Parts: sequence; C-alpha cells; structure tokens
Amino acid sequence: MANFASIVVTGANRGLGLEFIKQFVSSSPPPKTLIATCRNPSEATALQEIAKSANNVHVLKLDVADYASFDNFVKEVGNVVGDDGLSLLVNNAGIMRGNKLDDVDPKNMIENFEVNVVSPLMLTKALLPLLQRSAQNKNKTVVANITSKMGSIDDNTSGGCYPYRTSKTALNQVSKSLSIDLKPMGILVGIIHPGWVLTDMGGPNALINSETSVSNMINTISNLDANTSGKFLNYDGKPIPW
Repeated sequence: MANFASIVVTGANRGLGLEFIKQFVSSSPPPKTLIATCRNPSEATALQEIAKSANNVHVLKLDVADYASFDNFVKEVGNVVGDDGLSLLVNNAGIMRGNKLDDVDPKNMIENFEVNVVSPLMLTKALLPLLQRSAQNKNKTVVANITSKMGSIDDNTSGGCYPYRTSKTALNQVSKSLSIDLKPMGILVGIIHPGWVLTDMGGPNALINSETSVSNMINTISNLDANTSGKFLNYDGKPIPW
C-alpha cells in the first residue's frame, strides 16, 4: 500500500467511511495523520472509540452540503497536516434518495445531485492548496471519488433510481475533468465503484462485505498512476464501461 502521510475521509461515521478509517489505522505503516469527518461527531460512537486509541486520528465536523463551512474546515485540516499537506482525499460521503419513476420528484433529484456531485467537487476545490502542498513535496497525492456502477450508462439495464444513477454519472464526469485539470499539479484522481456492499445503503442482498470492498479500494487507490487516473474502476481495479 502506498504510504499516504495525511488522509481525509468524508462520511466516516458508518459504513464504508468507517471501514476506511479502521483499515488505514491498522495499516503498516499507518498514516501520520488520519482525519475522519462526519456531520455529528458527538454521535459517532465507533469513530470516537477509534480516535481514543489512535493518536493519529482526528475527528472533525463536516456537513458536505454546508459550503459556507468549507473555509473553516480547510483551516482545521491545514492546522493538523501542517507542512505535509494533504496526500489523500477520499470523497466517500453520499446519499441515495428516490427510486422509481412514479415516486421521483425534483427534491430527490436536487438533493442527490448536491451531495453526490457538487459537494465532492467543491470540497476538492477548497482543499486544493493542501493537496498541491503534498504534491510539491513529491508525495503521491490522490483524490479518490467513491462513485457507483449504477452511474454507468452502459450498465443500466433495469432503469429506475433516477436521482442516484444520474448523480453518480455526473460525479464520474466531474472526476474525469478533475483528472485532467489536476494532472499538471501532480495530483491523481480515482473514480472507484465500491461494489454492491452490505451497508445501510447497499442493503441486505449485497454481494460483498465492507472489509472486502475497502481493502480492495485501498489497494486500487495505492496503485493509481497516470494511466489509471481518470478511469472508471471497479473496487478491484478492473475498468468499468462508462
């Protein structure tokens, strides 16, 4: 695994985000700084327990849809990571609202688009100075956007899920543009499908557990290079048709 000195994971209070924190903490060597974000840190019991036993873990409040809070959040992250900058940003926070044609409404569409598309773009933009600092220090620097195969137009054979599908398709396009714009800065962009995972969002019929998903995603992120940056990848690193 690539040795990322400083990491931010959004939506880290449960599911895949929490599993990312668990696996990064237990990695060898562990990151110097691991920042876990969630909307309500005081209620994130499992996350707080990890932070108590690992002095490299910092739990910071972040509502990814509260753009006005980003400037202060970036200052907090900057104070924690210092001269190292930020070597890995995992944009994991996301929602799934609405489903079939007969129950979709404008609010569903806009809410999914805001959290799943606009927020990761704006957060990446806000944290860019810290990402650039890492890259300038000759560290491997990555923005990993956790997307979904449900955003693949090629793979859509069942219809429905209008808000979620379209938001993830849009996130893929945003991520592709980021990979081009950030390339001259030495920053790679991962566009990664976590698989159908047994989480609150994935549901009980999912095919893999969070441990398998995250361990593979960390490996894929670690192996990301100029050839795979901006490509739509499965959790195991295999390409997915757009």
